[in-house]
Amino acid sequence: MTRSFALCLGALAMALVIVRGTLFGEFADNIALEAIGALVVFAAIGWVAGWIIDYVVRDTIEAAFRRRVEWYVESVKTMTSELENNPSKEP
Repeated sequence: MTRSFALCLGALAMALVIVRGTLFGEFADNIALEAIGALVVFAAIGWVAGWIIDYVVRDTIEAAFRRRVEWYVESVKTMTSELENNPSKEP
């Protein structure tokens, strides 16, 4: 996720700088330098944002998975204890 965010933000920033430079009639060498600078800066920002989002998503999914496993283990323990207390009863 970090690379995709970095790529998207960097490419978007570069495209916007190129469009702006073209609309205002700037020289190509100035546009290229500004576009490369914007690409690097926004790619770094995108990498950091992607890393944060990746961490949050993984943590959320792991917590939900652990809660689900705990619920399952508790239900199996409850079902097992009910069967041990009353063997004639079937699930």
